[in-house]
Amino acid sequence: MAETESPAPDATKPGLLDGWMSRAELAQELGLSVDTLARWETRRIGPTCVRIGRKVIYRRGAVQEWLRDQER
Repeated sequence: MAETESPAPDATKPGLLDGWMSRAELAQELGLSVDTLARWETRRIGPTCVRIGRKVIYRRGAVQEWLRDQER
């Protein structure tokens, strides 16, 4: 009798940070430097972010909204 492999337990559970991206990931997607995003955060002109200690993360939906607002 053949054994069927079940998916790894973590593969089916949504991750706590699904839908969030790091500053480095966002910088890469936008073609900007990490320093530019940090400067925008200081000046409050970029997409909103969340700080967890020294780590900065961005919600994908918030970044998309911010990009749409830049069109206007």
